Amino acid sequence: MEPPTSRLELLRFLEKVQFRDLQRTRDWIATEEQLIAAGAGARPAPPPPEWLIEHGIGTGRPAVRVHVGGCWDTRTRCKAATADAARQALAGGIPACPHCRPDTALGILE
Repeated sequence: MEPPTSRLELLRFLEKVQFRDLQRTRDWIATEEQLIAAGAGARPAPPPPEWLIEHGIGTGRPAVRVHVGGCWDTRTRCKAATADAARQALAGGIPACPHCRPDTALGILE
C-alpha cells in the first residue's frame, strides 16, 4: 500500500497541468497573431477597369460588345479598355451591352 499523496505534491501536479495549458494558449495566440499579420500584409484587389470590350470566340477574336467596367453581364473574354477605345468601338459598330449601357455612360446614344 502506497502512502497518501501529500497536499504539496498535489499542488505541484496542478501547477504542471496549468503551465501546459498556459503554454498551449500562448501558442494559439501566437498562431492567431501570425494569421492577422499575414492578412494585414495582403494587398487589396485592384479596382475594376472603367470600360471593357468583350471579344468573341475563334480566329482573331473580334470585339462583340462594349461594357461598363462593373457590368454584371461580362464574360471571361473581356479586356480592359480606355474611354477612348470604348467610344471608338461603339462608333465602329460594336454593340453596347443592353444591361450596363456604356453608350449612355459615355454620352453616345445608339
